[in-house]
Amino acid sequence: MLIQSEKSLLLVIDVQERLTPAIADAPRLTTNIVRLLKAANLLEVPILATEQYPRGLGKTMEDVADLIPEEAVVEKIHFSAMSEPGFAERLKATGRKQIVVVGMEAHICVLQTALELRQAGYEVFAVDDGMGSRVRTNTDLAIARMRSSGIEVVATEMVVFEWAHRADRACFKQLSALIK
Repeated sequence: MLIQSEKSLLLVIDVQERLTPAIADAPRLTTNIVRLLKAANLLEVPILATEQYPRGLGKTMEDVADLIPEEAVVEKIHFSAMSEPGFAERLKATGRKQIVVVGMEAHICVLQTALELRQAGYEVFAVDDGMGSRVRTNTDLAIARMRSSGIEVVATEMVVFEWAHRADRACFKQLSALIK
């Protein structure tokens, strides 16, 4: 049940220029997403990111995009990334079975992606303090639905320290500094 760095992948969904400002508590969410991206990079956890119709919603927010390899970004028009042609194959090719999910909007793209990931047999971990919607009630409903569908709901710090697993890792001080 622990999230393991060697078995997981971080999936960042639609943290985009024109969408993010409308999201409730967006600064806190993006701070946590950046923390997870930095931890993933330190621990060599692969990253995939999506952009929902970037011509309309803009590209990924700059502070987030700076931490994501350019080739890891997938444009989509489907709300669920898993429904986007080629995405499921790309994810499968990573060999990772634990998917840590963050992003926007929780009750639309994050929820639909998480449900389809779970249906496809992945262990899905949705980061409560790393996903949001324009209205908090929608995020709460998405979280409740995810839980009832067998998706684990976790917090940023849980992910970072489960990925780290030990306090004697060479990068542990850097990981700890992300949380402070």
